[in-house]
Amino acid sequence: MRRLPRDMSLTSAATLATLDKTGPRRITDLAVVEGVTQPAMTVLVRVMEESGLVERKGDPSDKRVTLVCLTEAGASYVRTRRQAGVDAYARLIDELTGDEVEALAAALPALLHLAELESHAREESDR
Repeated sequence: MRRLPRDMSLTSAATLATLDKTGPRRITDLAVVEGVTQPAMTVLVRVMEESGLVERKGDPSDKRVTLVCLTEAGASYVRTRRQAGVDAYARLIDELTGDEVEALAAALPALLHLAELESHAREESDR
């Protein structure tokens, strides 16, 4: 990830990815998930809103609440960034020996399990 061109902060990119995974969220929820203060998240959302990556919408279940939602441009950014990551790893894997590729393939079930555990832990902490 660090080798990818950085046209926005990692926190901004992570916030967009969170919105892509979880759907619309309150600013306070996003701040907790991304580990920043609510005022910092408010500024970050404003900048992304001005860039056309997110928009604020009312919550249909509670008219007092505003939710941050991805725009099509924001969703496209997330897809492009993910594809760039895939492409970067593919180039690196092409440089490995056959034995190293086999070792990676053998490790995939454990890595997938780790990702599931992390996702479950994150869901639990969001509650």
